[in-house]
Amino acid sequence: MKNVSKYTRGYFMPPVPCMKWTQKDHIEKAPIWCSVDLRDGNQSLIVPMSLEEKVAFFQYLCKLGFKEIEVGFPAASETEYTFLRTLIEQDLIPDDVTVQVLTQSREHIIKKTFDALKGAKQAIVHLYNSTSVAQREQVFRKSKEEIIDIAVSGAKMLKEQAAVTPGNFRFEYSPESFTGTEMEFALDICNQVLDVWQPDENSKVIINLPVTVQVSMPHVYASQVEYMSENLNYRENVILSLHPHNDRGCGVADSEMGLLAGGDRIEGTLFGNGERTGNVDIVTLALNMYAQGVDPQLDFENMPEVVEMYEKYTGMHVYERQPYGGQLVFAAFSGSHQDAIAKGMKWRDEKACEHWTVPYLMIDPKDIGREYDGDVIRINSQSGKGGIGYLLERKFGLDLPKKMREDFGYLVKGVSDHQHKELMPEEIHEIFMKNYVNIEQPLSLIKYHFDPNNELHAKIQMKYQDKVMELSGDGNGQFDAVNNAIQMGLNLSYNSLVYQEHALEIGSKSRAAAYVGFTDNENGKTYWGAGIHTDIMKASIKALVSAVNKMILDKTHR
Repeated sequence: MKNVSKYTRGYFMPPVPCMKWTQKDHIEKAPIWCSVDLRDGNQSLIVPMSLEEKVAFFQYLCKLGFKEIEVGFPAASETEYTFLRTLIEQDLIPDDVTVQVLTQSREHIIKKTFDALKGAKQAIVHLYNSTSVAQREQVFRKSKEEIIDIAVSGAKMLKEQAAVTPGNFRFEYSPESFTGTEMEFALDICNQVLDVWQPDENSKVIINLPVTVQVSMPHVYASQVEYMSENLNYRENVILSLHPHNDRGCGVADSEMGLLAGGDRIEGTLFGNGERTGNVDIVTLALNMYAQGVDPQLDFENMPEVVEMYEKYTGMHVYERQPYGGQLVFAAFSGSHQDAIAKGMKWRDEKACEHWTVPYLMIDPKDIGREYDGDVIRINSQSGKGGIGYLLERKFGLDLPKKMREDFGYLVKGVSDHQHKELMPEEIHEIFMKNYVNIEQPLSLIKYHFDPNNELHAKIQMKYQDKVMELSGDGNGQFDAVNNAIQMGLNLSYNSLVYQEHALEIGSKSRAAAYVGFTDNENGKTYWGAGIHTDIMKASIKALVSAVNKMILDKTHR
């Protein structure tokens, strides 16, 4: 690749060898977990959560067993401030849960932070300032001494405000951009903060070592953690916390190695949500421990619900191959895999095995609320949309949207029920093609083009009930322009349009499939159509026309 010489290793190894952690082969106990879904996770969302969503998500995190939850940066905005006040004033924080808030080392921000915390039974106040070479030189343009002064003055202000604010407060300090900081300097600044706070057995403090940007391999971070762990002042009264981000895709590895190296606590999010590539995925990290016989002290026994709640509150999607949580992570599409799993389950029954050793399955799916069906999928009137959709995708390369699978599933089950027989894959494919794909009556596409001077203006020639029509429309994209032209030209009214497309990987690789669904504003019914063509735009338009035709025919036949 070009320009490789412009990149360098932006990290610092400890001044002495720190590799004792390599002598350990597993994590012996669960760390202290701190969810940062409501702060780090929320600030990374395209549309941040509303107050009601944040409250509901907070309550769900408590249900999962989190005892420390970072709820935001209350001095940053009125929304953040109001959220914290709502939790306190409505008594929504369980007695065994500690909320955590973030603050910069600035007097007015610290004062507002403590003002927001009034009435909290217990809270962690998290102070941070950036310490890396890049941040010191490029952003702050300050010397090491000036950076230390920011941290120390902030530590003093926290102590002063805690003394005059009712409540039980604990302190946390993060040398932000720790991984790009010289280790001797990181140790110095942390120790100077600790000298201000002077933790003891009854008032322990947290030193958090964030992988603000992942700039090294995981073993480097582990060595950095071990160096800090072995050289921090007041170590017996310091909780050493890790906050790995995932820029290199090594968030879980950083965390696991960091725990071996002396880490006591993890800050992360469900499914790794967070800025850029995200934070460490607590679900993966916790269930990795579980898979090795360590109780993670978090309740992930109903993983489908965890996924549902996460997607509901964040608007994010849990990837189908996401460890433990993805819909397909326990699905064995290979016949040999299915055979091995079935034989492994039979072995367990015969031998009454104490330990889980089934081939291809790290853990028993039932332990996290998932099921595994080792039988070959066969479709009849009792079949579900998932099996029908899977069959279409696996055998014919058709990956239908979730709601379209449901619509098609009901149709297939109705056909099977009416015919009183099992349907073969080719029959299911035929039903789909006949009822959804490239439907051309009563409306059909003749031709279309986009204005060369305005690619977002579509002109379409269509045939409707033997009459040729010239339609035109504008949109925020070419497909949107076509959609608007059809709606306006035919005086149709629908909303909630869903669009999805992909290349057909089975059969002809030169073809594309598109799916369109929308809800009729008049009767509230949802109509689906599909288009298959060598040109993706034509496939998309054919899908839209197919859905429109289904709506028109449905109204005509009523």
